[in-house]
Amino acid sequence: MTAVTPAADLAAAVQVLDTARSVTVLCHVQPDADTIGSGLALAQVLARRGTPVQVSFAAPAELPVSMRSMPGVTHLVPPERVPRQVDVLVAVDCGSAGRLGALADRITGAETTLVLDHHRSNTRFGTVNVIDPDAESTTALLMRVFDAWGEPIDRDIAHCLFAGLVTDTGSFKWAGPGTHRLAERLLATGIDGTGITRTLMDTHPFAWLGMLSRVLGSARIEHAAAYGTGLVYVFVRRDDIDGVRSEEVESVIDVIRTTAEAAIAVVFKESRTTPELWTVSLRSRDSAIGADDGVDVARVATILGGGGHRYAAGYTTSGSQGQLVAALLAALDAPQ
Repeated sequence: MTAVTPAADLAAAVQVLDTARSVTVLCHVQPDADTIGSGLALAQVLARRGTPVQVSFAAPAELPVSMRSMPGVTHLVPPERVPRQVDVLVAVDCGSAGRLGALADRITGAETTLVLDHHRSNTRFGTVNVIDPDAESTTALLMRVFDAWGEPIDRDIAHCLFAGLVTDTGSFKWAGPGTHRLAERLLATGIDGTGITRTLMDTHPFAWLGMLSRVLGSARIEHAAAYGTGLVYVFVRRDDIDGVRSEEVESVIDVIRTTAEAAIAVVFKESRTTPELWTVSLRSRDSAIGADDGVDVARVATILGGGGHRYAAGYTTSGSQGQLVAALLAALDAPQ
């Protein structure tokens, strides 16, 4: 759906950015192309205007390989170089301060915090919050900020904005009215949309195949879960991901979500460094039993300490595999 962000919200964001003396842009931990694309696009506009700016994220230590060719990566700095004091701090694609990880403490040193996001579960932790749950991506929301600001979108900025749009819509599988008009506007700048999409979503090393083979062997289905709509889930253990990039791990959810008998797909991903610490990704689709709007996995994730969108959410937890599944099943069947 094409979002209609209130003009007052856009004006407030423009006012903050237009008068900023220095800006730190923070992306969420385990960054995807939407948060990085938003951060780098905004950094390029600010730099073009002569505003000192830097972009960072708390973890992992390095930017995923698939995003390293994005324009503006020179604005990225490691977390230890993010200053404690800044005029304006901008959080992009972060539903809560906790998604900033170890960099959440930088909020207290900012004169103003601006939150730009499209997660319905956003906690509105900024001084100024521009939240549009109907936006296709945070980069799509940022396009409207640039338009309200009167800042043109050149080819490099369009590359970053398209990266967020194409990934958050699943190569436009979840596109709504107006989404393709947004894409056309970006493609008209001369970017290689096919190449950007292939790099971000359709390119994996050979080791990915072995990882998939091991992980898919753990797949289980619970037909009665979520009031009979069905759950399919897998575990990605530390031993499964040796030599595999974070992008390959994140792609598992898109494989298991194709299961016809389950409306909900979940991937439990164990930390590379901490045993039994898990990042959990949830996805839902139209119910297998005919419901019109599917299961709200953001509600489920919120129960378990996370958040997200109606059809895509996540949380972090710890425990044994049995404990994780029991907690998830209880949350799926909790009264609404």
